[in-house]
Amino acid sequence: MTQAVLVNSLSGVYAGESMVSFDGIESGINGKSRREYLEVNSCDVQGDAQADPKHHGGVDRVLHHFPREHYGQYRRWDMITGFKDAPAMGENISTVGVDESMVHIGDIVQIGEVVLQVTQPRSPCFKLNKQFGHPEFALAMQTSSLCGWLYRVLQPGKIYPHDAMQLIERRSDISVKQAMAIYFSTEFDEAEYQRLLAAEGLAMSWRQSLAKRLDSRKIENWKIRLFGF
Repeated sequence: MTQAVLVNSLSGVYAGESMVSFDGIESGINGKSRREYLEVNSCDVQGDAQADPKHHGGVDRVLHHFPREHYGQYRRWDMITGFKDAPAMGENISTVGVDESMVHIGDIVQIGEVVLQVTQPRSPCFKLNKQFGHPEFALAMQTSSLCGWLYRVLQPGKIYPHDAMQLIERRSDISVKQAMAIYFSTEFDEAEYQRLLAAEGLAMSWRQSLAKRLDSRKIENWKIRLFGF
């Protein structure tokens, strides 16, 4: 069994239920604010909401974790209009010191009294373009893998900002960064799709998408998700 402290404390925890409209499309990305703690249930976070439950939330996507240092990188790339920081990505958990190369699909992690499993990278969509004032922000996130990741809940409870993040067990050899590279490669690669499908804990939506891709022998069109058209 693998055990290691990934970070000694969090940068912040966030939740919220208010919505904003981007050209008539509702989003909860701007609705989160700093909380003293998160009350994490098996299927959701108390006081947290998603505008689009088809693509956000659900048992495989209860919590969104985003490395805070990525904001600095996007600013250096001139991809953020104005100063934005956590939780402008719509994240629930912010940290400094752990990133997509260090976290694997299927990882069992403990934060405070809550036990979680990493299920997938965050799949960027065009709402990020609106949020940060850059027409290709979502595409940059997809190609750079500076995306954060999502969790399912194995043991509910409370998460406080002072809690450490501990890796309890590693269940696959595919990092979140590698999963992004495999899934969003523009080249069809059956062997790599099968390798990602074999990763224990992978979110059901990604499994279904990969199975559909293997069946059709085609990569789906990403334009609507990335650009909104």
